[in-house]
Amino acid sequence: MSVPGSFFVRWRVRLGYPFAVAVLWFSRSTPRSVLIGSIVGVLGLIVRAYAAGYLHKQEVLTITGPYAYTRNPLYLGSAILALGAGIAVWSWISGVILLFYFALFYSIVMRREEKELLARHGAKFEEYARAVPLFFPRFTAADLAAQTAPSFSIAQYKKNHEWQAAVGFLLLLAALLAIWRLRP
Repeated sequence: MSVPGSFFVRWRVRLGYPFAVAVLWFSRSTPRSVLIGSIVGVLGLIVRAYAAGYLHKQEVLTITGPYAYTRNPLYLGSAILALGAGIAVWSWISGVILLFYFALFYSIVMRREEKELLARHGAKFEEYARAVPLFFPRFTAADLAAQTAPSFSIAQYKKNHEWQAAVGFLLLLAALLAIWRLRP
């Protein structure tokens, strides 16, 4: 029997491709919108990279670095990245598609991951969840007693394949500029 939300966890990237086609179809980007969207998107990539350098999936409960501010810094970075993409495409229809995709898939994925972390880490995760918000970050780092998790690591960033987000964003920007040049 499938765990609720497992479909969204497994298929969120693959189902994103048709959404991406729709976003590109309705895009009305300009060089200026792509430039501004790129700047915002790079901020999202930085947040994601910083988070990925701390994250040791399935090994430990990561509560340091950006994880002391929000339980989902990778998804926060993805939201900033999606905002950058929304600015770059310069289309309210594409923006709605991006918002719908992100809100639907990632709200389900975050809740499912919460259940997995609770099952794996129990009381330690409960304490962490009480101190650190699910998505929107705290202004100051949570003061958790067990701050013994590893610090940022480029090797961990690479292990988490975070570079793929940067490649995907660069491909989106290239596609938007190509579409802009082809439009009459």
